[in-house]
Amino acid sequence: MKLTGILGGTFDPVHYGHLRPALEIMQALQLEQVRFLPNNEPPHRAAPFLDKDTRCQLVELAIADVPGFELDQRELLRAGPSYMVDTLAELKKDYPDQGLCLIMGMDAFGGFTRWHRWQSILELCHLVIATRPGVPIPDFAADQPLIDAAMAGDAAALSRSQQGQILLQSVTLLDISATRIRQCLLSGQSIRYLVPEPVREQLENRYAI
Repeated sequence: MKLTGILGGTFDPVHYGHLRPALEIMQALQLEQVRFLPNNEPPHRAAPFLDKDTRCQLVELAIADVPGFELDQRELLRAGPSYMVDTLAELKKDYPDQGLCLIMGMDAFGGFTRWHRWQSILELCHLVIATRPGVPIPDFAADQPLIDAAMAGDAAALSRSQQGQILLQSVTLLDISATRIRQCLLSGQSIRYLVPEPVREQLENRYAI
């Protein structure tokens, strides 16, 4: 079965900490593509620093020369909070014969059972958790049996069904944060080597660095 990766977030702004793990996961799992979905109104955090058009443009610049990386604007075009369960339901209609793999970091995974209709998410896709070897799995308390039952032993398990598996995938995790990038911009410091060069040029020109 073909697999498509889904990577959502504010991308405020997009940086190498998003891009490198996504590339490694695409290669390791032989994904057909990874779709980057900037969200419109994140339901669990403050409004983004950059406006949605800028965030979208920067993602497009960052992934332009990477085969298999695609920008998906559906959450930006949909009014209201950007709930992943709604997005996945739409994607399932667009890719009915593929398995969807929702990519997230271990921090996000630790809060997964507090997401809107999280159990329905597992009925629509697999989860691929970007991690380092030896990093402990979060404690999900009463929901732990459900999480444990979904854990996949290897990547091949994702190709045997369209949804419901959770895979821990070791990747190169870069200690880069969008918060730090924004701080640099506001204090007049260069963001070179934190983001792709076209993204740096756009943002540093905007903030006259």
